[in-house]
Amino acid sequence: MILLLGATGLLGHNVLQLLIQQGRRVKCILREGSGIDPRVLANASPGQVTLVYGSILDDSLLKQQIWGCTTVINCAGVTDMSLKSIEDYRPVNTVLPLTLARLLSETGGNTFIDVSSANTVDPGTPGNPANENTPFGGPFTCSLYARSKRESESSLLEFSSSHKYPRIVIILPGFMIGPYDRKPSSGQLLLAGYRKPVMAVPPGGKSFIDARDVAAAIVAAIDNPLAQGRYLATGKALSLKDFYKLQSRVCSYPQACFTLPRSLCLFAGSIGDKLERRGRSNVFTSRNVRQLLVEEWYDDSRARKELGMPQTPVEQSIKDFFAYHAAK
Repeated sequence: MILLLGATGLLGHNVLQLLIQQGRRVKCILREGSGIDPRVLANASPGQVTLVYGSILDDSLLKQQIWGCTTVINCAGVTDMSLKSIEDYRPVNTVLPLTLARLLSETGGNTFIDVSSANTVDPGTPGNPANENTPFGGPFTCSLYARSKRESESSLLEFSSSHKYPRIVIILPGFMIGPYDRKPSSGQLLLAGYRKPVMAVPPGGKSFIDARDVAAAIVAAIDNPLAQGRYLATGKALSLKDFYKLQSRVCSYPQACFTLPRSLCLFAGSIGDKLERRGRSNVFTSRNVRQLLVEEWYDDSRARKELGMPQTPVEQSIKDFFAYHAAK
């Protein structure tokens, strides 16, 4: 039995779909009032998927549900960039993963797979892309989200050094896109430029990867007893301008896209800082804006080599996101 947390999100849906396709038994802990896309569950055999409702921060519930599970996959995370304190992120992003590892160790489970973020390493450069050994750096050291994830990685690696079981695998995804982005989450970036005749973007970029590729790496880690430690799962590096130009070609609409001056972006961040100091939460603070001024270059060859991570073209990921969005 596999326990899956965060099943209602973009990555969680794709992980669950793959587990179902492989015939694995899965138990998901969901918030009250949330649910799984029926199209994913429709492919499950009777009794293959168990849905449990409750809080993932309830340790007694976690311990009860982990009993009998050989593997725990944690896709849960707080990603809201408008939150003002790192304490808003730590319960789910930092404390929960270590709690899961400890409980799985106590109950005799053998594999814990946690999803972190590629932003816990320096973004690298075209000539020197970051790898798993690259230190935490760049503008992401000011990101409350990235800091909470980096703290989690450190505590899990320390735990792993003193415990033979569970085997701990930490996946560091780039900017994930693709189907089953129900909210949407990262899909907001795609929708922001869809069919707009003119698009202005910051000068930075992202490392785009299909959520199905990350899901494949996660599931492959279950069966590979040698898989351990951190794995970047990051895909293709594109500037935001190049991404929107690609999207307009894929979706067949005209668009003029230009890059905003760096100084103007920083000025917008300073306004966001003032609003935050006055108690108004917003995503356009300096700590967030600065992340949009750098391009992200990562080397994900370890995940491709050891976990067989696929490389879905970004064009296909864009097509499948909009196909799913249109069919919702």
